Amino acid sequence: MTKQQAIKRDRHTKIVATLGPASSSEEMIRALFVAGVDVFRMNFSHGTHEDHAARIDMIRRIEGEFHRSIAVLGDLQGPKLRVGTFKDGEIDLKAGMVIRFDQDNAPGDQSRVCLPHPEIHEALHKGDHLLMDDGKVKIEIVKKGKDYMDGKVIAGQKLSNHKGVNVPGVVLPIPALTTKDRKDLTAALKMGVDWVALSFVQKAEDVAEARKLVGTKAALMAKIEKPSALEHFDSILDIVDGIMIARGDLGVETPAEDVPAVQKRIVNRVREAGKPVIVATQMLESMIESPTPTRAEASDVATAVYDGTDAVMLSAETAAGQYPLEAVKMMDRICTSTETSPAYRRFIEADGLITHDNAADALTKAAYHVAKDIGAACIVNYTTSGSTARRTSRQRPSRPILCLTQNPEVARRLCLSYGVNALHVTDIKDTGEVVKHAAKFAKILNIAKKGDRMVVTAGVPFGTPGSTNILRVAWVD
Repeated sequence: MTKQQAIKRDRHTKIVATLGPASSSEEMIRALFVAGVDVFRMNFSHGTHEDHAARIDMIRRIEGEFHRSIAVLGDLQGPKLRVGTFKDGEIDLKAGMVIRFDQDNAPGDQSRVCLPHPEIHEALHKGDHLLMDDGKVKIEIVKKGKDYMDGKVIAGQKLSNHKGVNVPGVVLPIPALTTKDRKDLTAALKMGVDWVALSFVQKAEDVAEARKLVGTKAALMAKIEKPSALEHFDSILDIVDGIMIARGDLGVETPAEDVPAVQKRIVNRVREAGKPVIVATQMLESMIESPTPTRAEASDVATAVYDGTDAVMLSAETAAGQYPLEAVKMMDRICTSTETSPAYRRFIEADGLITHDNAADALTKAAYHVAKDIGAACIVNYTTSGSTARRTSRQRPSRPILCLTQNPEVARRLCLSYGVNALHVTDIKDTGEVVKHAAKFAKILNIAKKGDRMVVTAGVPFGTPGSTNILRVAWVD
């Protein structure tokens, strides 16, 4: 048995796993990949450039070892809003008490808190609210001076050093790309990341600058974690190549009861656009310290799969948790079980997608229906840019998508797309060779056997981006 056979995935939903102290060795990264990870996330909020570069080198060695594409996602920190420090490390809070927020860097106490962000001071007014420590502390602004604000404690018992700050309902005049992000972006592109995720996106202008800096060196993803991003969502989606629903901060500033509906709406909209979407944050969080998840967490992952997401993501579970490998295996089992449930296909097919007025959309939709009608083992896309595979993935077929491309960067980026098995090939010159190679790899990956049928799409002129215009039914010999 080849190593390619040994890592066959029995699911279409992809798994993204964050690397960190608990998953920094090559042995662990290899084990995580074999267990089910399709994309590895480098969180530039933590670790050094040397740390990230070393892990990417390990991933590329593993990629060569298994002859399978592996994607790397570089996640930029963005502007982090935090309080300063306290003389005793923390302060006690009581409902109704009034505390002052100023920009003095001196350690705070029971009477004052350092809030070193003039943008927040400028944006807030009497009656506005501050949320801190992931929403555990809620403050109402009752007075505003030239360089201070007084806030009344509405909820919360303690506030400690460097806790995060959220400002719900306010668009802050802060760029999504900080000085640190620019340095991290330059380093990440030099390391060869396949995807770049931009944090704290509020409007299209936030991603436009990143788009120029990234160019064609990587695919660009916007993290949706601010209510303002929801208001400008369509214009943001037009600029980027993918979306991450970062439910942590989004859940702090958006009412908890609204988050499930927001998740469904975003997944549907991104899928309709033919771009990949990740559902992230707190998916199996209890597995940071426990070898098994809660039933609510398992249901949360399943809900994202039912929604039709391309990928689900593990954060601290694999970066710093005690059970990184178990978390990936559990995520794999939940996704696989959900996809094989009788209700799953009904959910996926219930959303009628709008077919755009172009040949590629018509052809990929036809390939989906032909594969379904004839019981094909897989759908084969030969693609130069990856567009055809993404449009096929958009249909969420029940059959695997086997994508052949002569561009290794395209193969890696497609690792994030639902159902796509992306392979880098170098010696295909015509559609006949596409069929020959597809049959070979379909058998190696154990997604088809001799005598099965495949639905194949390609284009003439051969190898020209955007020229997909051929649909063929072929046999696996």
